[in-house]
Amino acid sequence: MILDLPGTTTVDINSELLRLRKEGGVITLGRVMTLVIDATDADADEAISTANMASREHPCRVVILSPQKDSDVLDAQIRVGGDAGASEVVLLRPPVAAMEHADTLITPLLLPDAPIVAWWPSVVPLVPSAVGLGAMAQRRITDTKGASDPAAVLCALSDGYRAGDTDFAWTRLTRWRALLASALEQVSDQRVTKARMHGDVNSPSILLLGAWLRRTLGCEFEATYDPEATGLVSVCLETPAGEIAIHRPDGINATLTQPGQPDHVIAIPSRSLGECLAEELRRMDDDPVYGEALHEIVHCG
Repeated sequence: MILDLPGTTTVDINSELLRLRKEGGVITLGRVMTLVIDATDADADEAISTANMASREHPCRVVILSPQKDSDVLDAQIRVGGDAGASEVVLLRPPVAAMEHADTLITPLLLPDAPIVAWWPSVVPLVPSAVGLGAMAQRRITDTKGASDPAAVLCALSDGYRAGDTDFAWTRLTRWRALLASALEQVSDQRVTKARMHGDVNSPSILLLGAWLRRTLGCEFEATYDPEATGLVSVCLETPAGEIAIHRPDGINATLTQPGQPDHVIAIPSRSLGECLAEELRRMDDDPVYGEALHEIVHCG
């Protein structure tokens, strides 16, 4: 069900949520957090769809801010039931000027005594914890994938890093990191002299993976790029026993090469936004390994 509330207030929105709760049952039962999405310069419907997918695993209240130009009133929309997945969605369309006090705007809509997660699908705040939404959140999720200069943005995020920060460019590496760690454990001499990566010219994941490998293994890393590639294509670790390599040319199936073993084909499809968001919502604690990788990027120059 979708309920439009043009020219409204947060008081009226709360009243409608209460009415819907009484008419349709306790729709907040089992909600484990409030997910606040700053959809500035982003597709609000896509953000809602992503949140609905993640809510199947993490039922939550979703509050989305989608500022509108040439308006001086707050329009809103409430989505529950089949239009909201396993969550309840409150879409706010405030005037652009109201975004300066976005934290004040959403405070009445937060679930009491529940963690808050902030997500920026498009615009990346360089110090997420310093903006209003980030200051009130336990977890802060950015996505540097679309950055025109990912190295500069990641360095800025490193300078402003606080416990609770993370980025989908790091989340997309989870399977790659696990496979590399597992393969390296199977060789007798685990010294890595050099790591080589190949992929998209604007892939911040490559920079984060290289920084993580350098910090973890103490090795050099080299990155090459292809403007026709999509994301990370291949990783190769040079060891005294031979090369450990993962090569994924089609963005779906990868070939794992290990010293003294036959090649294996493993499915590593590119992760959807919903999958990335669901993974990040599984933890409310800090991810220090991400922070260390960010720090290493600065020292890598």
